[in-house]
Amino acid sequence: MSATDPLVVVSDDPKYDPDRIAEALGCRVETADLSTPDRLRAHAADADAVVVNVASSVPAAVLADLDLSVVARGAVGLDGVDVAAAAEHGVSVVHVPDYCLDEVADHALALLTSLARGIPAYADRAEAGEWEWEPPYPIARLADCTVGVLSFGPIARRFADRVAPLVDDVVAADPYVDDGAFRERDVERVAVDELWRRADHVSVHAPLTDETEGLVDDDALTSLPAHAVVVNTGRGGVVDEDDLRAALDAGDVAAAGLDVLAAEPPPSDHPLFGREDVLVTPHVGWYSGEADRDLNDALARDIGAVFRGETPEGLVDPEADWL
Repeated sequence: MSATDPLVVVSDDPKYDPDRIAEALGCRVETADLSTPDRLRAHAADADAVVVNVASSVPAAVLADLDLSVVARGAVGLDGVDVAAAAEHGVSVVHVPDYCLDEVADHALALLTSLARGIPAYADRAEAGEWEWEPPYPIARLADCTVGVLSFGPIARRFADRVAPLVDDVVAADPYVDDGAFRERDVERVAVDELWRRADHVSVHAPLTDETEGLVDDDALTSLPAHAVVVNTGRGGVVDEDDLRAALDAGDVAAAGLDVLAAEPPPSDHPLFGREDVLVTPHVGWYSGEADRDLNDALARDIGAVFRGETPEGLVDPEADWL
């Protein structure tokens, strides 16, 4: 870190408030396009800390070229950040695992319940002058359904709390969460394979790792009932989008609600756009005014802790099993 007046370079993402971060830290803060490793390398050449968004990649080669004290990811997930390489170079990695928990849980519930009732398609039809009851896809009574939750971290647990009163049963799969978290919410722990067999609808909350990439694939989707709604508010790469499109086309599942996609922003001709059985939102599940404030305050808090030689609250353990 610089001997005097450290420099923090923040991604030019509108959810980051460089003025708020600068005021909290009392140091220089600049914004830049950090969307590619080359841009990160160029714009952070003199930086002591960088704040990157979910689209930014921080590979080992870039970490070796920079003299950073901290990489801060303004999100829960860490995909694209080489945490092990950061540790080797003495760089602390921090994220914000405890913000927007309620917002994402609410968003997942909204996607699931609206699609389970066919509301987006019915609304489009009504505006087009089609005043008919015929369903756009198979619709089952939600109260009789079992909802499967893929991953059972803090957001998924809040989602389970919200959906449980609306459905017959909730089951969840996560090998990295202890049994107490399941017992506390009266949620049955199941293996991933069993989740596909048991669930009527699935809400995906998993981070993107080597283990989870493409986990929601053809085998998983074709195990679900024809009335199934698949919701993803975790990471886009967890769902194989080609397999999802094929499952929707074949009627193997009824609908999908996606707040995340494998490539963000997606091309305008993305094959899942323009369908009445797919509802896509632009990775906004995290947002509320309060969550935005909490995010920037947490980033400043943790960067400042690293600068002072303290342990930040959002420090990532490079040995964590879920990475």
